[in-house]
Amino acid sequence: MLIKKTKSLCPTCGRVLDADIVEEGGKVWLVRTCPEHGAYRGLYWSDAEMYRRFDAYERIGNGISNPQKTVSPAGCPNDCGVCENHRSTTLLANIDLTNRCNLNCDFCFANARACGFVYEPTFDQVVGMLSMLRGERPVPAPAVQFSGGEPTMREDLPEIIRKAKELGMSQVQVATNGIRLAKEPDYARQLKEAGLSTVYLHFDGVTRETNPKLASDRRAIENCERIGMGVVLVPTVIKGRNDHEAGAIIKYAAEHIKTIRGVNFQPVSFTGAASEDDVRNERITIPELAERIEEQTDGVIKKDYFYPVPCVVPISELVEAYTGKPQITFTTHQHCGAATYVFVTDEGMVPVNRMVDVDAFFESVEKMTAKLAKGGSLNKYVTLVEGVKDLYGSTRKAEQKNTGEFVKLIGKALIMQNFEALREFHWNALFIGTMHFMDRYNYDLSRVQRCCIHYATPDGRLIPFCTYNSGPVYREQVWKAFAQPGTEE
Repeated sequence: MLIKKTKSLCPTCGRVLDADIVEEGGKVWLVRTCPEHGAYRGLYWSDAEMYRRFDAYERIGNGISNPQKTVSPAGCPNDCGVCENHRSTTLLANIDLTNRCNLNCDFCFANARACGFVYEPTFDQVVGMLSMLRGERPVPAPAVQFSGGEPTMREDLPEIIRKAKELGMSQVQVATNGIRLAKEPDYARQLKEAGLSTVYLHFDGVTRETNPKLASDRRAIENCERIGMGVVLVPTVIKGRNDHEAGAIIKYAAEHIKTIRGVNFQPVSFTGAASEDDVRNERITIPELAERIEEQTDGVIKKDYFYPVPCVVPISELVEAYTGKPQITFTTHQHCGAATYVFVTDEGMVPVNRMVDVDAFFESVEKMTAKLAKGGSLNKYVTLVEGVKDLYGSTRKAEQKNTGEFVKLIGKALIMQNFEALREFHWNALFIGTMHFMDRYNYDLSRVQRCCIHYATPDGRLIPFCTYNSGPVYREQVWKAFAQPGTEE
């Protein structure tokens, strides 16, 4: 059964093709035919019912009002750089600081060690990329993640972080394998003092079989805990390799809630020299991962507790209606990711869904937004007070002990405009999310055009994450164009 039409890529030659998203056997598939290489059917989502539930949260944004370039005659995703076709702003920017790495992971989508040259933009080039991001309109990019390669191999990383904060980035992250953080106990302090918000730690499991650097990861986490640096665990999930430890990873995070703020699972993306057999045997989709989590947490975190990223758009719209100022809106494609929260209490993990009727909560927020559009400042305040009472009506009576704190924090944010209160909420909760980045086998152009995670490049472009790493493979083009002279093998 045809669900919708889109465009995709030929897995062999990368040609842009018309494609159908279809439901067959309770699963969702991406089907296209290349005139040279024939038909290909790639698994899109393994659960058609969950796919349809997420589809209901589709929110299409307005994009960037000052894009870097006009629409190219070559069409998306060729000649890419965010243009008028793109419908989302930058929520999180990635900047590759180097392609050097002190590991050689076989599933690395950057394939950093195999390049044969060194890509390492200068400090001034990095500042230029940061300035471009802060110049984005109508809302400057609020967050940056420094990645690579392994960004801690740069000695000027603290200075780069400090500059990002000076330019107005509210969130600064470093995506790292944690080796230097483990070896140098004071290094985390240096990064924190420079302004680092979060360590985005590659962490694939809780046993040596799934995570050969487990001892190093533990030391890195201990060093971060010692100085109060927040950590997000980032497991690359591969079916048959470590998907049986998804629940154990969450439990490990909950046991270290003082430092670990979240787990962001990344189902493997086949951007290297993967074969069709690799894809068939090792692909895991968001619904499958949610099923593993439910099974391995003994039903505490249920599959149905996960919601798509754009479900939070009503909150941004509410804040915008109250303040009259443009806000960051999470208008990423509804099938790019999923997330939930659990509160870690003395009794164990309590999912936010047991405290709040999430659908009723967002309905209440939307009602508040509609009312705010009608009145002046006094009416706005009255509407918010009444709205918070309405929000309380969406809470579950079975969890009143925790619900009261939740409602107070939301009230502080909405009525008093104390958005630091939400940080308090976040730090007493564990974020559990997943982003399934695409490859040439499951590439959906409609997802790319709604991407909220963009790579900044030294030539002044923003490139959506999944286009940067697959399709025309802009990462290789950018790295090669700006390779350091004399480093080619």
